[in-house]
Amino acid sequence: MVTMKVSAMTTPPTGEGFGPRYPARRLLELMGDKWTPVVLFCLSGSVMRFGEIQRAIPDISKKMLIQVLRSLEAGGLVERTVYAVVPPKTEYRLTPDGQTLHGPVATLCEWAGRNEGFLDRVHQRRGTQQNNPAALEEDGGV
Repeated sequence: MVTMKVSAMTTPPTGEGFGPRYPARRLLELMGDKWTPVVLFCLSGSVMRFGEIQRAIPDISKKMLIQVLRSLEAGGLVERTVYAVVPPKTEYRLTPDGQTLHGPVATLCEWAGRNEGFLDRVHQRRGTQQNNPAALEEDGGV
């Protein structure tokens, strides 16, 4: 059995507990999908054109990249500038609010880079367990 130590940092600040207004839940609503943190991290260093972003993240589809960029733009985290030239030129950059999220996202990305072996082990176990319901029951997962 795994026990979790709860510190003052993880204790909910209000009587709502870990309800919908809990700050970490609200952050994960913004950033908790597969691509948003990667796109945000990719944009953290400079102004980029759509094609540059797509080349930097080769396994994201064009449709998904458009959706993520539109969502980040709607949230005020990314600014999109369209130039009236032929061929059309569009640039993306983080807004000051997007830069505010860069620090935590960068920390997470850097941690992941230093802990690839750990991530490989967890993904391997999850892949095995997802295909084996008995393993989930043994681990208390279901």
